[in-house]
Amino acid sequence: MPAMPATATGPAYARLTEAFPALRVTEEAPRSGDGWVGAHELAAGGAALDAFLAWDEHQVLRDHGQYARPDVIAGFGLHRYAWPACLLFTVPWFLHRRVPRLPVSDVSFHRTRGRLTVRTRTFSCLPGDPAAALPGARVVRTEEALRLELRSAIAEHLGPLLDGFRPRLRRGRRALWGMATDEVTEGLWRVGHLLGEGRRAMSELTELLPDTTPTAPYTGGAGFRDLRAPGRLPAGVAARTRDRIACCLFYTLRPAETCATCPRTCDADRIERLAAVG
Repeated sequence: MPAMPATATGPAYARLTEAFPALRVTEEAPRSGDGWVGAHELAAGGAALDAFLAWDEHQVLRDHGQYARPDVIAGFGLHRYAWPACLLFTVPWFLHRRVPRLPVSDVSFHRTRGRLTVRTRTFSCLPGDPAAALPGARVVRTEEALRLELRSAIAEHLGPLLDGFRPRLRRGRRALWGMATDEVTEGLWRVGHLLGEGRRAMSELTELLPDTTPTAPYTGGAGFRDLRAPGRLPAGVAARTRDRIACCLFYTLRPAETCATCPRTCDADRIERLAAVG
């Protein structure tokens, strides 16, 4: 039997940094100031969120020579927090079948250093996991029960943040949880690819966020689909794509430049991009 780990999530966060060095997660008390912001401060929607979004506003002006609408800036800021924050939950689940509970009071973020701190008090795992002997462990019996724990833990964390950002985003509840679905899906899809397990990541995300079964409060599912293009892609090869549920609104700055998974990007353009790098 594998040895009991020192912490439930530390090994997964170490693997995450190995695969994606731009992000480092440490297990410690939350920080604030000197570039750090607590997730609870962002959720409060006050001065800390103002300062957080000012960074995005300055970055857009610097890189694009124009101001963006306030709701566009808020969307950029939410993405830059939520994409890495979702990995705090999905990577331990994907690698070790452990789901930490991390309310906003237990996470802090330093955006320019690409750092997150977490304080894991409790977590869920499956029977037989050596980590079940650690303090704060909660054993659930099945994979589906663990998926339910994962959806619940992410929603517990993101819910207050979506509430904090909502007045600035000018989007309704359904659209906000569509954004959450996108962040969960595209974050692990990317990291799974970097870990050499992209296909498994897509398969497990499809089970986590199925297209045909509601998983409230999330809107929609992982939504992966195949692109086939004889003569453009290798014979018999299908490239996997998805359509984002919520648009990031980058087109308001550069109408001709869209994300590969943007609903505005047609399949012909997606295939053209894949062929160019293939």
